[in-house]
Amino acid sequence: MISPKDCTIGFIGLGVMGKSMATHIMNAGYPVVVYTRSKEKAESILSLGAEWADSPMKVASKANIIISMVGYPADVREIYLGEKGIIRSGKPHTYLIDMTTSTPTLAKEIYEEANKKDMYALDAPVSGGDKGAREAKLSIMVGGDQDVFNKMKLIFDLMGSNVVYQGKAGSGQHTKMCNQITIASNMIGVCEAIIYAEKSGLDPETVLKSISTGAAGSWSLSNLAPRMIKGDFEPGFYIKHFLKDMRIALDEARKMEIVMPGLSLAEQLYTDLANLGEENRGTQALYTYMSEKC
Repeated sequence: MISPKDCTIGFIGLGVMGKSMATHIMNAGYPVVVYTRSKEKAESILSLGAEWADSPMKVASKANIIISMVGYPADVREIYLGEKGIIRSGKPHTYLIDMTTSTPTLAKEIYEEANKKDMYALDAPVSGGDKGAREAKLSIMVGGDQDVFNKMKLIFDLMGSNVVYQGKAGSGQHTKMCNQITIASNMIGVCEAIIYAEKSGLDPETVLKSISTGAAGSWSLSNLAPRMIKGDFEPGFYIKHFLKDMRIALDEARKMEIVMPGLSLAEQLYTDLANLGEENRGTQALYTYMSEKC
């Protein structure tokens, strides 16, 4: 068991979800060292007692468990495999947990390079958005060695309510692609349902009371449709990051010679929305674009 007496946890990336995740770890009594590109984003957690590091390399010098939650695979690569990256500069027997949605291929590469330095790497992307992060109810999908997962399970449980070991390195990322593929087509359906309700003269909030608990129920319907109705398009999850995820999934599908018509349509609609300057809105902003088109 990993107790607060045994470790210092480094947390890299304090965005919409990362700040809440790191705070849960701190609240459990673990010493936490944080790094994010803009120190301003760290002020609230520093005021709670977190220690600041001015680079991933500094985090690696202080922590024996390092968690990253950043934006893009390029960021992940730089943090772990760059010239000043964690694997090059970190200590043997450090646990590396990347919770970014990244590529399965990169997850495997990090795992292999970490092994060469006697480090232990897990890929552990999450689902649940800002709300799941705030409430420590994220779904966490983990790839890597099972014995390493078992040792880190207590840490995962501080951030999520559904923590599942999926298999060898890269399996967590492949599972997250399944998650994003499901959400992509579902988001189109949720938007169309709300638009249909409005156009037919129904009260969409009353409609949700009927359909969100029936066969049509989904996380997006329960959590994002109310935001659509209220005109709340603040990001629980950025469009630009969802586009990144869908493109990873489409690339992996092409490698496996799988055709993904639903995912392809969703990626095109979100690309159109991003081209209108909406890439920093929440994914529920698809509703505004589709409302104009319908």
